[in-house]
Amino acid sequence: MRLPHPVYRLYERRLAASLPADRLPRHIGVIVDGNRRWARSLGESTAHGHRAGADRISDLLEWSDDIGVEVVTLWMLSTDNLERASDELEPLLEIIEDVVGELASTGRWRLQAVGALDMLPDRTAKALVAAQEATAGVRGVHVNVAVGYGGRREIADAVRAYLRAGAAAGESLDELAESFDVEHIAEHLYTKGQPDPDLVIRTSGEQRLGGFLLWQSAHSEYYFCEAYWPDFRRVDFLRAMRSYAARERRLGR
Repeated sequence: MRLPHPVYRLYERRLAASLPADRLPRHIGVIVDGNRRWARSLGESTAHGHRAGADRISDLLEWSDDIGVEVVTLWMLSTDNLERASDELEPLLEIIEDVVGELASTGRWRLQAVGALDMLPDRTAKALVAAQEATAGVRGVHVNVAVGYGGRREIADAVRAYLRAGAAAGESLDELAESFDVEHIAEHLYTKGQPDPDLVIRTSGEQRLGGFLLWQSAHSEYYFCEAYWPDFRRVDFLRAMRSYAARERRLGR
């Protein structure tokens, strides 16, 4: 339900003011879902939906910054999405390149490419790496741009990286297997050194992870929002924060 404009603004301000600063997430993961369905509902092209979704990203980062979030991970393209028809995939990759460049140009966010860059077209991979390098010294919100990302692929890549590091150090396969521990996976994930996500948000009404941050989200809270990503508003974001703040986190204990 959409409230009348003046009432909406008042409600939004009260909701923001009610959030307890000491119970808000440090790291938010967001599955930006529903661009295509949003476009279809308006009789528009898929590319129009993806562009509208890309335009919403800077809003999310502003809202996150306002409440003190330190890390935001945006799942923009999965490894499965790379199998889409070229007439959809190519415009989508161009939009991703554009939005990443736009975010980098602000000098406000520290961008990090998170995904299997070797699976992406060379042009897209270079755009992601360039944005990462250009913002390496930025002290704003750390933004993980998950493009060509799959949770299973990330774990497999982490195991490969662990084995290669051990082999380079002269360890045998038996020695590596004997000493292997769960922490060795964490040390080689794309997000190594970062806090695990406290909260994972998925838009569009879908209630599944689909392979997003499989390892890191073991103790995360989840929030599923009915709005398609291009329609995701600040009030939806604040409601997610309110829901998170009201929960008792046990962290598996």
